[in-house]
Amino acid sequence: MKNPDAFKRAARVSTILFFIFMLLHQTDKLLIGPLQTQVMETFHMTYTQWGAINTGALLVGAILYPVWGWLNDRYNRGKLLALASLIWGSTTWLSAIVKTFPAFLVTRSSTGIDDSSYPGMMSLLADYYPPKSRGKVYGILQLTQPIGYLLGMVLALMLGGVIGWRFIFYITGSLGVVLAIAIFFGVKDVPRGSSEEELHNVEKSKYKFYWKTAIAIFKKRSLWFVFAQGFIGVFPWNVITYYFFGYLSTDRGYDSTTQLLIMAPAVLFMAAGYPLGGALGDRLFKRTQRGRLIAGAIGIFMGAVLLYFTIHTPNPQVFLFAALLMGTALFMPFASPNIISTIYDVTLPEVRSSANAIQNFIEFIGSAAAPLIAGIIADKFSVGTAILSICLTAWALCFLFILVAIALIPKDINAMHRQLQERAEAEKAA
Repeated sequence: MKNPDAFKRAARVSTILFFIFMLLHQTDKLLIGPLQTQVMETFHMTYTQWGAINTGALLVGAILYPVWGWLNDRYNRGKLLALASLIWGSTTWLSAIVKTFPAFLVTRSSTGIDDSSYPGMMSLLADYYPPKSRGKVYGILQLTQPIGYLLGMVLALMLGGVIGWRFIFYITGSLGVVLAIAIFFGVKDVPRGSSEEELHNVEKSKYKFYWKTAIAIFKKRSLWFVFAQGFIGVFPWNVITYYFFGYLSTDRGYDSTTQLLIMAPAVLFMAAGYPLGGALGDRLFKRTQRGRLIAGAIGIFMGAVLLYFTIHTPNPQVFLFAALLMGTALFMPFASPNIISTIYDVTLPEVRSSANAIQNFIEFIGSAAAPLIAGIIADKFSVGTAILSICLTAWALCFLFILVAIALIPKDINAMHRQLQERAEAEKAA
């Protein structure tokens, strides 16, 4: 795409479609949390069974991350995302149709197939936007997770009792099919590395996916610790996503109206945390190559401290509980856009989908057990105990891993840019 105006237009259209996709997909994916009570009553589930259906979807997604990453590094990323959207709509419909718990376990687990398609989307955006602005772009896109959660919460609390959880799934599944058509015709793929300054005058199409290049990802020592924190880092997200509404209802005794009044502003604060964390990471990155990970470490530390005080707030002090929860929600997402940007800062363009997929695979394979573990702890003790013990343990380990990555990251960033420069020099010599 040689025309700069056409390139910018394609970037805007793709970003808008990706935002809509992620928003509706996250709404569908996270809708299950606010619908917990209805779904459990329909199939007469225990907490352990509830944990199992969510763990199933996470395991399926984790297993398929390397597959989606490989596909996205080799083939048209726009068309693959359209396929993912079609799968999302179809599996959600199947979940709404089944009548027994074993069948629901299978269909709900199958919804994880499309969850692992995101690395292709993120790598395509890395080819549309230069390194200095990626954190902000990813932060804006990741607004979709909390906003989607909020939309799911509103749908569940306002419409769940009127039209039922099955009909809500029919609606969100249908949107997935419609969006698949829009993405298929609206998203344009571009050569890998298009936004890298060193490669502006280089023939980029000849740098394609090779296993040797992909395996070299594991030679980046900073990524060892980024991946290690990823293995632990999604535990808190999965536990909070699938159990927090139940915690507000059972442990704290809040009615649905109070839950909505508490969670709606908390989710909005979380939404603000993504672009704020990404923008902070971009700003610090301009001063030091360690900047993105420093921003992530700040978020992890503050989120852990604030969650501790949130859970220990007495039940009658609703306003204090809500205020502390909003603070926790603001800092929790700080690491997310900066981790994605950091991975792309140290990997070559043609293997970035695979690198991101490896990160996501490690995240999900590690944390897929979180809902099940939380369910076992909740059955034995309480939901609040499950949330706090898992979150604080995970964040303490993440903080230590990210400190080591901060020390190692400059060497790997410089090595990647040397490789790009060598490509540019080789092209000039030829």
